[in-house]
Amino acid sequence: MRDPIIYRVRHVHHHQTGDKWCVYPMYDFTHCLSDALENITHSVCTLEFQDHRPLYDWVLETLNTAHPQQIEFARLNLNYTVTSKRKLKQLVDDKHVHGWDDPRMPTISGLRRRGYTALSIRNFCERIGVTKSDGVVDVGMLEHAIREDLDASANRVMVVLNPIKVTLTNYPADKEEIFTVGNHPKNEEAGTREVPFSKELYIDAADFAEVPPRKWKRLTLDGAVRLRGGYVIICDEAIKNEAGEVVEALMSLR
Repeated sequence: MRDPIIYRVRHVHHHQTGDKWCVYPMYDFTHCLSDALENITHSVCTLEFQDHRPLYDWVLETLNTAHPQQIEFARLNLNYTVTSKRKLKQLVDDKHVHGWDDPRMPTISGLRRRGYTALSIRNFCERIGVTKSDGVVDVGMLEHAIREDLDASANRVMVVLNPIKVTLTNYPADKEEIFTVGNHPKNEEAGTREVPFSKELYIDAADFAEVPPRKWKRLTLDGAVRLRGGYVIICDEAIKNEAGEVVEALMSLR
């Protein structure tokens, strides 16, 4: 093999060592020595280091030291997702995100903050496996892994993000009922919770449509639906604001 380049000289200020020295070891030189000094038995790298393995082996053999085995595998690439450490670091350094654990970052800490469980991440990695050829994994497989895990383990709750007020015109104003609703539709051991029901309720705007698309199963004008754990209601009138947005719905119990 050709004489390897194991050092580089740069007369520039270093962000950690200042101007103390100008000679820096190359990655291919420090990588194998670090592995040997740390008693690493197998060094797992991505495929671009396959061409560097002869230098990795040569340095260790020449120095007659411990010789870890370098093995290269394809990196995990997700479509529509940036996974390059250098590009992600640029997002952090330029403060486009709030650190490596920002929920928008495709890092382990970012995924965990976004709600991904450890089990879902492990299941995803087990399903895609490890290969020696480059490829791209559909991000839908990652999303399926978390949905599958949460479907079995997460309790169900009701949240209104974009509220529309509902007034039940034929329900007494001074009456309130308490309904018992299961926390998980497939697991009775998850227990139950109590949900109040009265004349005034709130639904999410995503659950109402004046002109519904085909196969619409939620609320619409003159349409009837059953509330979770409650009664069947029918929409009689939609009240809009000046911008034409529905802000209140007059409904009645069927």
